[in-house]
Amino acid sequence: MPAGLVISAPASGVGKTTLTLALARAWRNRGLNVQCFKSGPDYIDPAFHAAATGRASVNVDSWAMDRGTIAHLVGRGTDADVVLAEGSMGLFDGVAARGVSGTGATADIVEMLGWPVLLVIDPSGQAQTAAAIAAGLRDYRAGVRLAGVVLNRVASPRHEDLVRRALNDAGIAVFGALPRHAEISLPKRHLGLVQAEEQAEIGKLIDEAARFVAEHVDLDAVLRSAASWSPQPAANGMNVTPPGQRIALARDATFSFIYPHMLEAWRAAGAEISIFSPLADEAPDASADVCWLPGGYPELHAGKIAANARFRSGLRAFADTRPVHGECGGYMVLGTALTDADGIRHEMTGLLGLETSFAKRRMHLGYRLAALAAPMPGHQVGARLRGHEFHYSTIVAQPDTPLAVVHDATGAVIAETGSRRGQATGTFFHLIAEDR
Repeated sequence: MPAGLVISAPASGVGKTTLTLALARAWRNRGLNVQCFKSGPDYIDPAFHAAATGRASVNVDSWAMDRGTIAHLVGRGTDADVVLAEGSMGLFDGVAARGVSGTGATADIVEMLGWPVLLVIDPSGQAQTAAAIAAGLRDYRAGVRLAGVVLNRVASPRHEDLVRRALNDAGIAVFGALPRHAEISLPKRHLGLVQAEEQAEIGKLIDEAARFVAEHVDLDAVLRSAASWSPQPAANGMNVTPPGQRIALARDATFSFIYPHMLEAWRAAGAEISIFSPLADEAPDASADVCWLPGGYPELHAGKIAANARFRSGLRAFADTRPVHGECGGYMVLGTALTDADGIRHEMTGLLGLETSFAKRRMHLGYRLAALAAPMPGHQVGARLRGHEFHYSTIVAQPDTPLAVVHDATGAVIAETGSRRGQATGTFFHLIAEDR
């Protein structure tokens, strides 16, 4: 029977991902099968989980998914020895308005699954106050159980002793304390961690993290704190309609942000996926009946995309007769032009009139609920789609027919409506699920 545990923290940037990867690899090195999940709309961390465990990881999201979908996705951990769900932001951080089954907070998943929380605390600049924070998180919400704490970035043995004593007085178990260790710091960029597939040394970094954590954390005690878990059969699956029978999917360092559960759902529904690389100047598969451009980092590769004539002409020819859809970065590439952070304007494919700029960066972040005003691949007019938007581009022009009426999680209408022109459609949000 698998043992389940949720890794969370009081805030972002405390070390949840590093600890998750280290525990997963350390237990895998002991011969255990480890399955990871990511709570919330992060499309980067699952690839790191897969690198650490050798098993594909997926997102579970209480704002966008119903309980049946979450149960279906988590059910993939049935044959594992240990199941780790990595939280996002702080333990109780979500949106103000409830979504399908919650607010998107990690605590929602904790309560649904009945797993205890392993809390990562960074006591930098404090001592006993760290215990007050941990105790507050423990007692804040009924149904959320704290297994214990791992301290991260401890300054000295004296600092560790002060924090440990306070936590022990509060009745909170301390499984270990990690001194600062620059060698296991994961590199970052403006949308989060540099992706796992871009890091040639990621395996060595995870191995070093596992060695370091095994040296400073009682792995056996952490494992004993996990809850024995007997997953219940899911009442339903993903209920996802693929955008086509044969999908030409752009996939490379520019186009990499797509939720793993969506690809799995497409394949489970019988669709075939044909991968091509715009960065390598490849055109979409001519035998495909739809083309999908995920998000990613077009702003880092705009010059090359603009120069890749075979990709641009092949995509335009494809769109003459078949649908093409872009999400976020893919949407920007379907547009007329993209201005990079240096103020250089690059011509894009011109299938849509969208023009975007990174010269004056402005963060767009949050859940999105879109009611389609026009069809897009796999979804008809009136469909209600749930997704997440995260980018730093500014709209210079968005002249085409709006694709949808889009609201944020508070219900406010937003300007990023998406677009439709001919066979081409695009959205700034990344699709997570469709309302049933």
